[in-house]
Amino acid sequence: MTRAEDKAPPIGALNGRMLMAAVVSAISGLLYGYDTGVISGGLLQIAKEFHIGNTMKEVIAAAILLGAVVGSLACSLLSERVGRHRTILMICVVFVLGSLASSLAPTAVALALARVLLGFAVGGATQTVPMYVAELAPKSIRGRLVLCFQLAIGVGIVIATLVGASEAISWREAIGAAAAPALVMLLLQLRLPESPRWLVLKFGLSRAEEAQKVLYRLRPDGYDVSAELEEIVALEGRQQRTSRGNRGWSGLRQPWVRPALVVGCGIALFTQLSGIEMIIYYAPTILTDNGFSKTTALWVSVALGTVYLVMMVVGLIIVDKVGRRRLTLVMVPGTALSLFALGAFFVTGHSGRADVPPIVACLLTFMFFNAGGLQLMGWLTGSEIYPLAVRAAAASVQSATLWGTNLLITLTLLTMISIFGVGQVFWIYGMFNVAAWLFVWWRMPELTGHSLEDIERHLKSGRFRPRDFARV
Repeated sequence: MTRAEDKAPPIGALNGRMLMAAVVSAISGLLYGYDTGVISGGLLQIAKEFHIGNTMKEVIAAAILLGAVVGSLACSLLSERVGRHRTILMICVVFVLGSLASSLAPTAVALALARVLLGFAVGGATQTVPMYVAELAPKSIRGRLVLCFQLAIGVGIVIATLVGASEAISWREAIGAAAAPALVMLLLQLRLPESPRWLVLKFGLSRAEEAQKVLYRLRPDGYDVSAELEEIVALEGRQQRTSRGNRGWSGLRQPWVRPALVVGCGIALFTQLSGIEMIIYYAPTILTDNGFSKTTALWVSVALGTVYLVMMVVGLIIVDKVGRRRLTLVMVPGTALSLFALGAFFVTGHSGRADVPPIVACLLTFMFFNAGGLQLMGWLTGSEIYPLAVRAAAASVQSATLWGTNLLITLTLLTMISIFGVGQVFWIYGMFNVAAWLFVWWRMPELTGHSLEDIERHLKSGRFRPRDFARV
């Protein structure tokens, strides 16, 4: 069979519905970046208002991560049973409620609980939205549309750091403001269709005509929708001929699914172990401990967020041209070297005021290579690597892996620094990046240019090593 999208004409512009889906993806990513980042700037005000110590600060900061783990797993079940579209609608509502509840919290405990609710939406969005957009999009623009989510995370982080730099904005206003874009996301999602791939998977040929209508709404004039639907239906037919034990959560136990799960969860693990959370959360603390004023340290943090955003834009432009695997292999060594250099400054005691410029340069270099490489792959890989029958369950496991690793780092990093020292911790994370490079080299195939159905065919045939994939 000729792959549907191979016969499609080149796409010069986004279809209106696909553009709307990209905006929904972007807003969900923005909320992720903003909601996880804004608390760092608000903790000083929160601590003063509620008279709390460091332990409660950590609980409030980490609460959103706990909610994200639960949300990513729960929304997997929902997206399988009621569909991607309805699940995202629910996530939008929880975003609004969580933001408002956090901003109105009367006590520190209430704030932590509200942040768990907000985290449920964040985790659910990371599991569902990239997968939904990947299932809507043709392969020629799939990577760029999914990366709108990742790009918007950078926008959210930058906005959060700028809001944190303003003493005129209270923490309640800063947190509550997130309800506005969440409401916009809800209104846009109401106008979007269900995933055609989910319709065929869930209902078979009885909803194939509806799936075809959805594809016509999503594709530009001249696109061979019939051939694309034929490929989706053929794949669904093969799914129907398999037992229910090969679907959903049960399907994750199948040996042929395991290579995709190893790659997806491995990438999720290394995106966090690369040191990104350490730099985002603790760069201001490290700088103030070594002679920076609080104001200067804060603006360096803004600069780091800006570099993150710029490299997301660059990645959005080049990822489908350069390739996922190649880009990651090129960028990860720069991340490792910058961390080794940072560690050397602190281990040797050369971390005083005279060494401020090279320390800042190393921090910015880290962000350049990390944001432009490994961070791009976290959500993109999870949205396209898994078979349709287990995609929701597998994506939720990957999201939970990412959020669980993030939570573990947040709760242990300061302890590691107190035991080993700042420089040694930088070196540990540098070694994690070396391990990440080796993992990508040996296990991550080049998925650029391959349709979701083609990726699944490789899995089922047992050919899922890098050497089995040729660039298309």
